[in-house]
Amino acid sequence: MAGFWRDLAELVRAPAALSVPGDVVVGAAAAGGLGPRTVGLAGASVCLYWAGMAANDWADRDLDAVERPQRPIPSGRVTPGTALTVAAGLTTVSLALTAAAGGRRALAVGVPLTAAVWAYDLWAKNTAAGPAVMATCRGLDVLLGAAGAGRVRPALPAALAVAAHTYTVTELSRSEVSGADPRLPAATLAGTAAIALASAAPAIRRSAPGTPGAGPGHWWRAAVATGLAGWYAARYGAAQTAVIHDPAPEQVRAAVGAGIVGLPALQGALTARAAATPGPLATVVGLAVSVAAPIGRRLARRISPT
Repeated sequence: MAGFWRDLAELVRAPAALSVPGDVVVGAAAAGGLGPRTVGLAGASVCLYWAGMAANDWADRDLDAVERPQRPIPSGRVTPGTALTVAAGLTTVSLALTAAAGGRRALAVGVPLTAAVWAYDLWAKNTAAGPAVMATCRGLDVLLGAAGAGRVRPALPAALAVAAHTYTVTELSRSEVSGADPRLPAATLAGTAAIALASAAPAIRRSAPGTPGAGPGHWWRAAVATGLAGWYAARYGAAQTAVIHDPAPEQVRAAVGAGIVGLPALQGALTARAAATPGPLATVVGLAVSVAAPIGRRLARRISPT
């Protein structure tokens, strides 16, 4: 029985889900609505992420039989029917949690998010639109947290930052089997640097001497946001740099893994900088979100997040 649950955990890439609750937290913080609803919507987001992973492997079962025969479905450890049932069941649970935690406003984002996840798995993944659709999924996930607070617009910049990061990871992931053209990681590395700078800049501007209301609290918030953004850029950037020097498939997979488990550091920076959330709360929650990054790296040694 323990083996069965481990196989399901591998099917849904369980450790990678640590990067998911931070999306909702970022959106809620940007909208000034961190609270009990955030917890419920984060749970809904995790369920949908796992559903997407199961649906992904179900859709790719024939391709994985050739390229990744060790995956749960082609290896025979999980049947295609079980994978599809898991995907459908988790999707249902996700929508139910969304309705319970956030009501109609959350469902107005949750339903398109669900459609985008399934569209990616069943259609867009192997097309030129794939990275953009996946980025849309992550951006909507941030807006899901904001919808729970009833204010989506303030979360748009943060949603764009998370979506841009996701775009770089997804583009790299398309070269996991064949290896990458060195120009690809060079381009995604430039994007990572820009995302990190944009994530810390608002907090730095608000803490600048002469800015109305600037004080020790703003400086501390700026320090945390800058530190987390730098941590994100350093860890993910180092993996992308390695691909530039050696674009072999194993290096690409390592960079994709670094992008997945490093996302919480970016989410932490975006949370810490949230102007709509009181400084101490935003800073503490941002640091808490970032803790998922080292935990995810440890778990990834047991169950691959890619």
